[in-house]
Amino acid sequence: MSAATYQARRASVDHAAKNRALIRLISTFAVGLGVFLSGFVIDEPAPYELYMAGLIGVWALFGLRLSAAVAALLAILVIFNIGGLVSMAQMPDLKTAPMYIAVSLFLGFTAVFFAAIIDADHRILPVMFKAYILGAVATSLLGILGYFDAFPGAGLFTRYGRAMGAFQDPNVFGPFLMLPLAWLVHGVLVGNIRALPLRLIPILILTLGIFLSFSRAAWGMAALIIAGLALLLFIRNPDPVFRARIILMAGLAFVFVLLAVVVALQIPSVADLFTARAQLVQDYDNAQFGRFARHWYGMLMSIDHPLGIGPLEFGPVFGEDTHNIWLKAALDYGWIGFVSYLTLTMLTLGLGLRILFRDRPWQPFLLCAYLAYVAHVAIGNVIDTDHWRHFWLIVGIIWGCVALEMRYQRTAMGSLLHSSNAAEKPGRD
Repeated sequence: MSAATYQARRASVDHAAKNRALIRLISTFAVGLGVFLSGFVIDEPAPYELYMAGLIGVWALFGLRLSAAVAALLAILVIFNIGGLVSMAQMPDLKTAPMYIAVSLFLGFTAVFFAAIIDADHRILPVMFKAYILGAVATSLLGILGYFDAFPGAGLFTRYGRAMGAFQDPNVFGPFLMLPLAWLVHGVLVGNIRALPLRLIPILILTLGIFLSFSRAAWGMAALIIAGLALLLFIRNPDPVFRARIILMAGLAFVFVLLAVVVALQIPSVADLFTARAQLVQDYDNAQFGRFARHWYGMLMSIDHPLGIGPLEFGPVFGEDTHNIWLKAALDYGWIGFVSYLTLTMLTLGLGLRILFRDRPWQPFLLCAYLAYVAHVAIGNVIDTDHWRHFWLIVGIIWGCVALEMRYQRTAMGSLLHSSNAAEKPGRD
């Protein structure tokens, strides 16, 4: 080979490598922007829907591949929404039901998309989490500034005297902040001590946002996630020094959050609303047609209507929505949807738990996403989560990690078989 030919080939290889690096940079930024936009859903269709629809379409055209695990997730979500279509067919007047099911299907596709791109390259996870933190801090600041009426028009970011950020409901705003809170607290518990101040600032912002949302569900979720992180990390690592650090950091985090809450309670309006919201059961929960009574009536209705009653039909009948994801699945998506959603939940919990403590590069991300998912499953008993954008992002992260683990196991098994076969070959005389 002549020197000129070698140089030409070398230049061609370098050019291709630069192109691949540029494409990866653009695609990584595109995914990060999509995750960031999930924190701004003050109106529908939100920028998130419009952007993600285009992003998924472009990715599908240029190489979105579905592994067996991701394909299984897609199949479950498609069946879930088929249940919604069957339920919709029971309605004499469709109203807004077609759009509702279209959004449900789209959000399911976002979960599949995130799972697929994580499966393709786990290095996208740090970018997704950083983008999520940026979005969460930004929308928290809007909620905090709105609560204190810091600028003209700031009331746009509050509702009923509660911070809601760039969301339509404080009860969605609070849970949205759970995954970034989990990741930041995880960094405090296991990360470099010198980076502690950089994590404490966003933790303070998110904590204040969660507190000012006055969402009882969000308060409970935050407590569950922080305690769960400390416990699981304590169990996972037997090193006494590390366990002592976990105890110390968990204690400091608790004191830090407690002091922030005490300071906030010095404001009379905050203290009054906190006193009202801190009650575990509100009047509208236990009333004759309150939340819990509606759950009972809805369960009886679901038995009489196995095909469902149609999306959003429960609210006009009883004056409020179901506020229970299991009941919503049964009534809005029929028994087909209920069984599909139950299957999805059990598989997500079971598969995630099975690989939760395996030493992998993606394990910390899975741990935080899993705890956030468990908290969302828990509050699903008192609120509807099927149209929460971030909920399906969390589902996608867990299933993406499950797919990564399956590929890791296949690769390890293949290497083991190859080594075994090589050892069995007779040597040459």
